[in-house]
Amino acid sequence: MSTQTSAPSSTAGAGERSSLRRLYLGRGVLAVVWALAFAKAHGDLDAAAITLLVAYPLIDAVSSLIDHRATPDGSERRVIAFNGVLSTLAAVALGFAGAGGVAPVLHVFGAWALVSGAAQVVVGVRRRGPELGKQWPTLISGALSFLVGITYNIQAAGDNPSLDVLSVYATGGGVWFILQALLLGWKSRQLRTSTA
Repeated sequence: MSTQTSAPSSTAGAGERSSLRRLYLGRGVLAVVWALAFAKAHGDLDAAAITLLVAYPLIDAVSSLIDHRATPDGSERRVIAFNGVLSTLAAVALGFAGAGGVAPVLHVFGAWALVSGAAQVVVGVRRRGPELGKQWPTLISGALSFLVGITYNIQAAGDNPSLDVLSVYATGGGVWFILQALLLGWKSRQLRTSTA
């Protein structure tokens, strides 16, 4: 979350696993920390809450940039670049939406979650293989993000939209990223054992 014309060497595969493991672990921990901070700050949609809203997709944008630099050329890399641009635009849109209240924020966040979730599924599918494993946490997380994005837009159109759900979303996403990092670590150990 490679479309190389030839299979990567075991050294290259180990390097990619290690890089992705660190990226996923960092991304997951940041998501959980953000969720804890936002759970305390969003009671009033003030400057602190809006700053946190802007920060969350920016974390994703920076992660996408790091991932993009480490990914070989191909369709997977283009999807990662798209997701980075999308997350940057979502951050800007959330900054403006925050001035409009809870419903606009949920609409923007929901649209971003939907499209970025779809992109995450595409990347997860392309990364499935002997070097990076089955990518189930990435695929499940992306699919859930897609579905949650639809739900948020439905909630935003309702009578009592709430931002409480965003902390739950970030926590769940963080847990899936951390799980994917742990599975990549397990995959590395498994491959080292089989080649020993």
